[in-house]
Amino acid sequence: MREPEQHLQLKRRHFLQSSACGLGSIALQQLLAEESVAGMSASNAVNPLAVKSPHFKPKAKNVIFIFMSGGPSQMDLFDPKPELQKLHGQPVPESFLKGINDALIKTTARVMASPRRFKKYGAAGIEFSDLLPHLGSGADDLCMIRTVHTDVSNHHPAQMLMNSGSTMFDRPSMGSWVTYGLGSESKNLPGYVVLLSNSGKGVDGGSSLWTNGILPSTYRGVTFRSRGEAILYLSNPDGISQTTQRNRLDAIRDLNGLRFDQIGDPEIASRIASYELAYRMQTSAPELLDFKDESQATLDMYGINHETTNWFGSNALLARRMIERGVRFVQLYHSTWDDHSNLNQNLKTNCNMTDQPSAALIKDLKQRGMLDDTLVIWGGEFGRTPMTEVRRGSTPGKEGRDHHPFSFTMLMAGGGIKPGTIIGKTDELGFHPVEDEVHIHNLHATILHQLGFDHTRLVVKHKGLDYRLTGVEGKVLENLIV
Repeated sequence: MREPEQHLQLKRRHFLQSSACGLGSIALQQLLAEESVAGMSASNAVNPLAVKSPHFKPKAKNVIFIFMSGGPSQMDLFDPKPELQKLHGQPVPESFLKGINDALIKTTARVMASPRRFKKYGAAGIEFSDLLPHLGSGADDLCMIRTVHTDVSNHHPAQMLMNSGSTMFDRPSMGSWVTYGLGSESKNLPGYVVLLSNSGKGVDGGSSLWTNGILPSTYRGVTFRSRGEAILYLSNPDGISQTTQRNRLDAIRDLNGLRFDQIGDPEIASRIASYELAYRMQTSAPELLDFKDESQATLDMYGINHETTNWFGSNALLARRMIERGVRFVQLYHSTWDDHSNLNQNLKTNCNMTDQPSAALIKDLKQRGMLDDTLVIWGGEFGRTPMTEVRRGSTPGKEGRDHHPFSFTMLMAGGGIKPGTIIGKTDELGFHPVEDEVHIHNLHATILHQLGFDHTRLVVKHKGLDYRLTGVEGKVLENLIV
C-alpha cells in the first residue's frame, strides 16, 4: 500500500494519540485543569493573597521601589567625571562611539560637563551631587550601582522592562510577581500599592507599569492618593449604610460563588476577594492617611509641612505606614526626569521635591528596625548621555542630555543588600561600564533572591509556556549581597 493510502486508513483513536497536532495532549491538559479546580470552592479560593512561603529563607519580606520616571542624569547626580570638564564642548572621541547602534544617540553631539559639585559621604566616600545632600548623608546605608544597563532607549518600553522584565504589554509587573509569590500580610489593604507624585507630568508607561498581566487581577497594583479619598469611589454613596453595603456584598459573593462552582474560573475568586478587600478598606484607608499619630519630628523629617516636599514626602511616609501594616510591595512614581533641555534647573526642581523624603524614608525604616527586612530601590528606566541634546537642548544655559541605556546609576538599601558600597565602574566619560556590568534581568534576579526566590522557579504557565520575571536570563549578583 502506498504511503498516502496508509494515512487514509488510520483509526481516529490512533490519530488522537499520535498526531503531531497534539490533540490527545490538549484533551489531557483540559482534564487536568478541570481536576485542579475540582476541589476548590469560592470559600476556599477567596483569599489569593494569603501568605505563602518562598523557596528559601528570605532576607527581605517587603519592597519599596522609588521609581524616578524619565531617566535621572547619573553624571550630574552620582557618577562625577572630571574628564567631561577637560573635553567640554568638543566632539566625543571616536573610541567611545565605536559599535553604537542606537537611534536616539546622536554621534554629532558634543561633550557636556556637569555644572554640579560633588561631595564624598560616609566611610566609603560615596560621591553625591550637591543636589542630593540628604541621600548623601545616608550613604553608609546605601549601595550605589553605577553600571546598570538596559536594552531599549525609549521611555515606555524601557519603563516596562525595568518594571516587568519585558517590553511586552501582557507581562506582570515586579510587584505583581512578588505578591503572587509571597501573598500579603495585610488583611485590610492591597498587597501591591502604587503612589503617584504631583510633579505635573504623567508616567509614560501609565498603568502598564503596575499591571498584573497574565496573572489574576488580584495581583495588579492599586493606585492610592495621599489626600482626600485614598481610592476614588471607595466610600459608600449617600444613603447607603454599612449594613446595606454588607448585605449587598454578601449577595454578590453568593452569586459569584455559584458561578465559580460552575466553571471554576480563578478570576472569579479574584473578583470575590477584591470586593471583600474593598469593603475592609473603607475603614482602614482613611486611618492610613491620617498622620495624627506621627510625631512632629517625623513629619518634619519627611518634609510634610513644606510645600515643595509635601506631596512626595506624604507618599514616602505612606509607604512606611503601609509596610508596617503588612503591604508587600509599594511603588512610588515621580515624573519626569526627562531633561532634554534646561537640565540643571529641572534637576534642582526634582531633587528639591524628592531628596529629603527619600532619605527620610530610609532613615525612618532604619530607626524603627524595619530596614533589615525591607528592600528599598531608587532609580529610573535609563540614564542620560555625557553629551548635549542635539535636537532640543543646545541653547546656551539651557542645555540638556539625551537618553542613555548603556550605563546608569541606581540605589538600593536594606533587605540584605551590602550597605556603604559602590558597585561597578564606568569609563572616563561615563559612557560604558568597564567593571561589574549589571543588566536589568540580573537586578531582578537579585531582588527575587533577597525575597527568598530562585528566579528560575517563580513561574506561571500561560498558553502552554512558562513565564517568569527574568525571562530566560538573569543571575544573582552576589557582590550586592551581605
